[in-house]
Amino acid sequence: MGVDNRTAFLHSKRMASHGELRLIGENYDPGFIGMMKEDDGYGSSDDFEGALGNDQDTADNGRPPRKKKKKFHRHNPHQIHELESFFKECPHPEEKQRRELSRRLGLESKQIKFWFQNRRTQMKTQLERHENVILKQENDKLRAENDLLRQAIASAICNNCGVPAVPDEISYEPSQLMMENSRLKDELNRARALTNKFLGRHLSSSSANPSPSPSQGLNSNVEVVVRRTGFCGLNNGSTSLPMGFEFGHGATMPLMNPSFAYEMPYDKSALVDVALAAMDELIKMAQMGSPLWIKGFGDGMETLNLEEYKRTFSSFIGMKPSGFTTEATRETAMVPLRGLALVDTLMDANCWAEMFPCMISRAVTIDVLSSGKGVTRHNALQLMEAEFQVLSPLVPIRQVQFIRFCKQHSDSVWAIVDVSINLSNAANALMFANCRRLPSGCVIQDMDNKYSKVTWVEHSEYDESTVHHLLRPLLGSGFGFGAKRWIATLRRQYSSLALLMSPDIHGEDINTVGKKSMLKLAQRMAYNFSAGIGASSVNKWDKLNVGNVGEDVRVMTRKNVNDPGEPLGIVLSAATSVWMPITQQTLFNLLRNERMRNQWDILSSGRPMQAMYSVAKGPGQGNCVSILRGAAVNGSDTNMLILQETWSDDCGALIVYAPVDASSIRVVMNGGDSSHVALLPSGFAILPGVQTDGPSMQPDIDENTSDGCILTVGFQILVNSVPTAKLTVESVETVNHLLTCTVEKIKAALSVT
Repeated sequence: MGVDNRTAFLHSKRMASHGELRLIGENYDPGFIGMMKEDDGYGSSDDFEGALGNDQDTADNGRPPRKKKKKFHRHNPHQIHELESFFKECPHPEEKQRRELSRRLGLESKQIKFWFQNRRTQMKTQLERHENVILKQENDKLRAENDLLRQAIASAICNNCGVPAVPDEISYEPSQLMMENSRLKDELNRARALTNKFLGRHLSSSSANPSPSPSQGLNSNVEVVVRRTGFCGLNNGSTSLPMGFEFGHGATMPLMNPSFAYEMPYDKSALVDVALAAMDELIKMAQMGSPLWIKGFGDGMETLNLEEYKRTFSSFIGMKPSGFTTEATRETAMVPLRGLALVDTLMDANCWAEMFPCMISRAVTIDVLSSGKGVTRHNALQLMEAEFQVLSPLVPIRQVQFIRFCKQHSDSVWAIVDVSINLSNAANALMFANCRRLPSGCVIQDMDNKYSKVTWVEHSEYDESTVHHLLRPLLGSGFGFGAKRWIATLRRQYSSLALLMSPDIHGEDINTVGKKSMLKLAQRMAYNFSAGIGASSVNKWDKLNVGNVGEDVRVMTRKNVNDPGEPLGIVLSAATSVWMPITQQTLFNLLRNERMRNQWDILSSGRPMQAMYSVAKGPGQGNCVSILRGAAVNGSDTNMLILQETWSDDCGALIVYAPVDASSIRVVMNGGDSSHVALLPSGFAILPGVQTDGPSMQPDIDENTSDGCILTVGFQILVNSVPTAKLTVESVETVNHLLTCTVEKIKAALSVT
């Protein structure tokens, strides 16, 4: 072929190629290449093997070397199957893994590398295409709803005069818009995190592509994800506790259950509306006086005027369930801490539960709908679940699901509100098992003297039929779950923390580290005692029904297999509550006095006790943690000591103790780890007597008197050191007998019947 003919041939071939490219460009499908590679198992463009024409051709006819056709490698079905299987397990193989695949499949390492790159690109393209379809459908749906709303507004008729209504300009509260913006940012970051996890990248929201990306967070029905917040993450500086004391350690109180998950979809925008309405009601209830609130004559506690409440507020969470009783109280006090430190405590589920250990047996954060604005927590909104308790087996635990909303109203004023919600859309009987929480919470105002003024409002509706008649007056008056008890606990806890971190802390022969370790051990002991009295779901107790045990006695059992903080074996718990015709303070003084312990403690064998060490936890006598030792008999010393914690306030008192080994407590007092010291706590909880207007429910007490109290006695005993052993009836009867004898001995020591 001549030179001119060959030139014309190449020109016509080039024009034909350009024509094909134009046709492809006009009908180009971005997923075409990915689908082609998936179907045929082709490698990347680097797999094509191109080579120059052979040298012989150049030598023979003097023509320039001619490029050969590019070849490609088609993977066989076995190779494709192996690569796909490995891709499901690890989309980003390391070099060592690629070499192993190359050796096993007979492919070059470069072919393996480019196959995985192409496969990831293909998967990303498919995901984006699928998400785009979903977003388009959602957009069309929202447009249709918007059009319907516009038509409804345009055709609205005034109910009073019958003429077309002229709608005013719709406005939104700035805080609502900020919350919605924060919520959308959280959902966008969550979607990015899921995408990055799948694609193996590590991108922050700031470094990610600023262009809008599809996100499942745009759907109102989103799967709830459990978020574990930091344990007691109080801020430093001016917002931290004035004494810098840490509440505890994660191993001390297992409040956040790692296996807990809630997968019920819910409408987040509806929760925002409920939170705003609840906040508005809380602020009004905190500010209003008479006639909404009625002040008591004796204790000064403010109770809610229900008739005035119904006239002032409208219910936005539904009607009160049938058979439920209302309790609502308000209390105001000065607390020795800055407002933001208290806000941080209340917005962290673990810190909140540690601050109120005898009132909260379990607390978890189900989801964080809005993390709020910076360190101020302004517009923070989260979904929570908690178990509230009174230290008596005759009062069932209140398990409540609620939203918690924090709002900063000024530079020095915050408000935090809780309100029960329905996540399951069930009937009222199933929605609220025995209680629901109406707008409750606190308003916190910073004062000039580094104190905060706290106004606490508690408003609940509960099933009174589930409460023993002995405890009904206590709950109805607000001393059980009311605002006075929350405030009293808050003041006592912060006063204790301030005293513990002061340089003048009392504690003989114990250094600061040893004191903290000892207090941690006592904290765990008191928490386990409270959880056992209330039968919290944290410890997974099994209730027992034994014929010889009275109906006012609760007996439970559980097995300890791998918890180093308890003895190995079968643990039996027994608790009861009885009326005592004496004052709370008189009973507390008897039970905390180590010199009088032999009058009621059967295990002391009648020997007197003495306090070896004592660390004060608050003002006044009786608020302390002590190490007790029995007096020696015939010159022989005992190796068993007793760790005891006691405290008292206006809403109750606690005496809890547990036997400890002398060598173990010595390690703790020297600053050693206290989490491995095995404890089985026992003790007493004292609740105040309440004056009643009608016939008294308490035996042996005249009407219209409060000169008495309610004593709860609880024991936890190891009945068998083998976890697989069977519990015997004799063990239950022994513990029940111990319970009965202790109550009788206490009454005898006080000369009461």
